[in-house]
Amino acid sequence: MARKKIENLSFEESLGELESIVQSLENGELSLEDSMSLFERGLSLSQASQNKLQDAEQKIQILLDKNNSEQELSNFELTQGDAE
Repeated sequence: MARKKIENLSFEESLGELESIVQSLENGELSLEDSMSLFERGLSLSQASQNKLQDAEQKIQILLDKNNSEQELSNFELTQGDAE
């Protein structure tokens, strides 16, 4: 089965493939060349996943900052029931 390009994988697909790579490498039944190839792909998947997480974090921060800047401040007034 042909593997997808790393940039076309979703975050979840990348994690799933990383788990599979780790299991294959831990199994120890691969040749050195195959192990090195999988290790290299694993590093690329890890970096791509990290980048996706950073992008998501930045988007969340932008949305939070936008939401906070749009909120209007209002005067706080105690009612007689609140003061008791």
